[in-house]
Amino acid sequence: MPKTATSRKAQAKPDKTAKNGVKPAAQNGRRDLTEVVEMMSAEFEKRRKSQIEAIKTTDKKLLREMLYQMVLGRVFEEKCAEVYRMGKIGGFCHLYIGQEAIAIGSMMALEPSDMVITSYRDHVQAMVKGITPEAVMAELYGKIGGCVKGKGGSMHMFSKEHEFYGGHGIVGGQIGVGTGMAYAAKYKGTGQVALCFFGEAAVNQGIFHESLNMAQLWKLPVIYICENNQYGMGTSQERAMSSRSIAKKAESYEMANEFVDGMDVMAVREATERAIKRAREESLPTLLEIRSYRFMGHSMSDPGNYRTREEIAKYQERDPIALFERSLRDAKVFTDKDFEAIRQEAIEATDRAIKFADESPFPDESELLKDVYA
Repeated sequence: MPKTATSRKAQAKPDKTAKNGVKPAAQNGRRDLTEVVEMMSAEFEKRRKSQIEAIKTTDKKLLREMLYQMVLGRVFEEKCAEVYRMGKIGGFCHLYIGQEAIAIGSMMALEPSDMVITSYRDHVQAMVKGITPEAVMAELYGKIGGCVKGKGGSMHMFSKEHEFYGGHGIVGGQIGVGTGMAYAAKYKGTGQVALCFFGEAAVNQGIFHESLNMAQLWKLPVIYICENNQYGMGTSQERAMSSRSIAKKAESYEMANEFVDGMDVMAVREATERAIKRAREESLPTLLEIRSYRFMGHSMSDPGNYRTREEIAKYQERDPIALFERSLRDAKVFTDKDFEAIRQEAIEATDRAIKFADESPFPDESELLKDVYA
């Protein structure tokens, strides 16, 4: 089970040899890479038994769908990188590779009527919420067949039908909107829960603190998910935050909080289920800090020179898809043949999406001022 933020170890005493009692920071403001990865690997291995037990008590059809959605997200995003380099996708394009366990683990615990809002790294969440790969890819292409008729592009996926409210380009901007969505659900008595995703850099925005205070004060059914991939663009978290524990920040507002290993899809699901129960039954908010690692740059225009190849390779040893497949294999749920069939389905779905996007026309000039409000 994931540990809560309140179980944090005491900080080490300052090095006596350091100037003014302050120990010099590690290179680039980060802890030793080997230490970090070994700690994360040990943490995962410690939970392996409980993870496999969780798999054994979970419906096989659901497990297959979870794995399929993770593999589809990976294959789809890899294809996005390919066609972006070909010039078929313009503007900014932020890929989700390495973070799949967060979207799938959390969103597949929701009811279809529950609401989701996220940042600009939104392709996978859009598909998990029910927007077709074809509509997502066409939107990336800026085509009329896209989920918002080619007007949103990569950063602004949206579907009222599926209760998916974006794709927001302003860092932290969606946190206030997600809080408002939860307020609306409580006011109207719909029984809905709002799931609000954001990156760790958004935690430094004032809207984060204002929203958490309001949500706890007014007892709103919202789950704040901080997708902590450890870098705000090119700046590591340790260089930008005086406190490494994001989950613990919720304690300032007496809000329930939990730290979760974002490479473990079952741990993410379990933590989200607890938060959903709290929101649905008690109308109380939760902050989940789900720590992962993005394998690509911040966006397709980011060469990632602030990280070493060694660092990326070390984290890829804990690839969330590979880890999930390993546990499914150990639990004797699926075989290598099943994994290959799932991957082939994901490849075929992505190929259909590319074909649809290629064939879909660009919006007509008459669409220019439609759905525009001032």
